[in-house]
Amino acid sequence: MSITTPSSVDRTRLRELHKREQRRFIAAHPESKALSERAAGSLLQGVPMNWMIKWPGLFPVFVQSSGGAHFTCVDGHDYVDLCMGDTGAMAGHSPKATVAAVTEQLKRGITTMLPTEDALWVGEELQRRFGLRCWQFALTATDANRFSIRIAREITGRPKILVFNYCYHGSVDEAFITLTDGVAHSRRGNIGPPVDPSLTTRVVEFNDISALESELAQGDVACVLAEPVLTNVGIVHPQRGFHDALRALTRKYDSLLIIDETHTISTGVGGYTRAFNLEPDFFTLGKPIGGGIPGAVYGFTEAVGNRIVAHTNLEDCDTGGIGGTLAGNALSLAAMRATLEHVLTAEAYVRMIGLAEAFTAGVESAMVHSGVPWHVTRLGCRAEYLFRSEPARNGWEAAHAADFELDRFMHLYALNRGILLTPFHNMALMCPDTTAADIDVHTRVFTDAVFELIARA
Repeated sequence: MSITTPSSVDRTRLRELHKREQRRFIAAHPESKALSERAAGSLLQGVPMNWMIKWPGLFPVFVQSSGGAHFTCVDGHDYVDLCMGDTGAMAGHSPKATVAAVTEQLKRGITTMLPTEDALWVGEELQRRFGLRCWQFALTATDANRFSIRIAREITGRPKILVFNYCYHGSVDEAFITLTDGVAHSRRGNIGPPVDPSLTTRVVEFNDISALESELAQGDVACVLAEPVLTNVGIVHPQRGFHDALRALTRKYDSLLIIDETHTISTGVGGYTRAFNLEPDFFTLGKPIGGGIPGAVYGFTEAVGNRIVAHTNLEDCDTGGIGGTLAGNALSLAAMRATLEHVLTAEAYVRMIGLAEAFTAGVESAMVHSGVPWHVTRLGCRAEYLFRSEPARNGWEAAHAADFELDRFMHLYALNRGILLTPFHNMALMCPDTTAADIDVHTRVFTDAVFELIARA
C-alpha cells in the first residue's frame, strides 16, 4: 500500500498500532508509572514543566542516569538519545571536560555578581567563532533575545519587531504570532499574551522577500529577529539569495538584524553565521553553550555597542530591564569555557555531521523502499523528517504537513525500542558521543515502523 499524503494513512490501523504500543510501554515502565502517579500529587499534571506531558506514552519516562549519547530510565532500560534535551545537551550528557570545570568552580564559588577570567576567555572565543565585537551573558536564549530586542528598540526609537511565520525564539512574547490568509494574529497555544502580538510584531513568511520589504518599508521595525534556518516546525532552509536580501533590506530600511542560532548552531563550529558569512547586528545563542549548565550569550557589532553606550548612563544601568542577578555567574562561565574549548570543537562537528548524514541516508532509504512520500532534511548535525514529499519553503507549508497523531505513533514506536526523539517534532540531533551503531539502531527501528504502518491489516 502506498501513502499519498499524511491524511491518507489508514487511521484505523494507525490507532490500533498506537494502542498496541501504549500497552507495551505501560508494561515495560512500572517504576516510571508509579513515579508519575506520585508526581500528580504535587506537580501540575505530574510533570515539572507543562510541555513534558507531550512525551509519547501515557506518562513520561523518568531518568535514572545519563551519559554521552545514552540515558537509562528508572525501569533499567537503555536509550539512544537523539533528542539531546532539544539541543540543550548537544554537547552530550555530562561531557567530561565540562563536568571537571564545573566541579572545580563549585569549590571556588558559584555566583558573586563579579567577573571571572573565564568571562574574558569566552568573550574572545565568541569573537573568533562568530565575528561580532561585543558580548554579554544571560541564562537562557529567550533572555538573550529579549535583551537584544529591548536594546534595538531603545537605540532605533522604533516600537516593532519582525519575525518569520512559525519561527522559534524561546518564550519571547513578541514571537508568538502567525499568519492566516495574510492576517497576523496570536499563535495557537499562546497562553495569556500580555499584549496582542499583532500590536508589537510584524510577521511574514520565510523566503518571501517581497513581503519582507513591504513590512520593513513601514518604517517602524526596530529589528528583525530571525533563525537563519527555520527549525522548530521542521527544517526549512533559506532559498538562494534570501539572506543577502534580508541583510540588504534591513540596512535599506534602518532595521537591525538579530540572528538567533540556538538551534542552527548544529550547522558547524561557527554556526550558520560563519558557514554562510552572515553579517548580523546581533547574535544570540543559548542551550548547548554550557554543556547543559544554564547559560546564554548575545553579541553585537562595535557600532551597536557604541549606540548602546550613548543611550545608557551609570545611574540607571541596573534598572533598564537588561540582565539578571545570575547572568554571567562564575559556574555558567566555567561551563561555557570548557564546552567551547574541549567539547564542541571543529573536530567534534566533523564526526557529528557525518553521523547526521548517515541518519538522513537511512531514513531516506526507508522512505524510498516503502513508498511513503515523506522527506528528511539535514542542517549540520541535526536532521528531521516531515510528512510531505517536498521540502517546505516556509513555515506555513511545514506546519500544515504536521500530523500530530502520526507523530505520536512514530515517537512511541521508537521509544519502545530504545530511541528517544524530540517530542515537539521529528528531530534527531547528534552529539560528540553518538556512534554509528546508535544511528544503525534508529535506521532499523524507523524502517520497521514505516513498514508496519503501511502493511495491510
